[in-house]
Formats: sequence, C-alpha cells, structure tokens
Amino acid sequence: HVQLVESGGASVQPGGSLRLSCVVTGGSFLPYLMGWWRQAPGKQREPVANVYTSSGSAYYVDSVKGRFTLSQDNAKNTVYLQMNCLKPEDTAMYYCAASPEDNYGSRTWPGRYNAWGQGTQVTVS
Repeated sequence: HVQLVESGGASVQPGGSLRLSCVVTGGSFLPYLMGWWRQAPGKQREPVANVYTSSGSAYYVDSVKGRFTLSQDNAKNTVYLQMNCLKPEDTAMYYCAASPEDNYGSRTWPGRYNAWGQGTQVTVS
C-alpha cells in the first residue's frame, strides 16, 4: 500500500514558478497513474495533470496546458509538477494521488485513485 508525500508549495508572485514533488513510498510507482489535483477554497477538487508512469502518457487540464509540465524520476519514485507562469487562479491546495494502472475509471475521476497525499499549498498573489 503506497503512501504519498508532496512538497514544494509556496507563496509566489504572478508569473513565478514552482516545482511540486510527490514521493511514493511503500512500493514502486510503476505501473501507476500518478495525478495532481487541486482544491481552492469553496471549490471542488479538480484534476490538474496526470501521467501513466509506465508509458509517460500525460494529461493536462486546459487551464494549465503550456504552463505546467509533468516529469518523473523512476529511481527516486518521484513525480514532479513544474508550474510556470503562475496565475492567481492557480492558488489552491495541491494533492498528489496514485492509482494502479489497471484500476477502473477515467483518469480524471477521483474515485479511481486509492492513495492521496496530505497536500501542499500554492498561493499566487
């Protein structure tokens, strides 16, 4: 049963950059669907980006395309979310989530993920 630990959240000015990290412990993250989600105050949790670690197939929500980039370090069991050109509307708690690749459901459905991190706060102002 994997556990996830996020880090890298901070307060930055608009236009700034951050890199979030998600370390997977308790097992390999291959093959997993690793996702980043975010939740702003008063809003529902939304998928930001995710990647199938075995193939590298990635998804990005339209609002972050061209600004956010996923990467992974298999040796470190770590997935990164590089966030550039940050906007105030990116302000949220960011969560890492993991789903075995053969779990049922859409990659943007939170119910298919069975492990979640504690979250890391990103504030853009």
